[in-house]
Amino acid sequence: MADYPSELKYTKDHEWARVEGDKVTVGITAFAGESLGDVVYVELPEVGAEVKAGQPFGVVESTKAVSELFSPVSGKVVERNDAVIDSPETVNNDPYAAGWMIRVELSNPDELASLLDASAYGKFVEEQG
Repeated sequence: MADYPSELKYTKDHEWARVEGDKVTVGITAFAGESLGDVVYVELPEVGAEVKAGQPFGVVESTKAVSELFSPVSGKVVERNDAVIDSPETVNNDPYAAGWMIRVELSNPDELASLLDASAYGKFVEEQG
């Protein structure tokens, strides 16, 4: 089983969420990056855009596929990582640090309860096998 950072929360769409007070940093998991192959293009929303839990907020394009990105939480985008737009391979190379996508100011903290912890996400990925 792959190792998923225990301090993060996860979705079944293979996004991760790092909760820092009322802000949530969002990215895609290493599993998602491996499944996609080499990421060649990333499209992210502008700062100030509203995102909704479970709804698309952007696109990742790889050598194999184009995939929508789904927000794990609802709120307002307060920061986006332009570095992954300029260097999309960062999503593959460092998915949990430099490869983050957006930071969201959380509007509904109750949504965090529906996210998976690292252990549950690991089991989910194994079952997808």
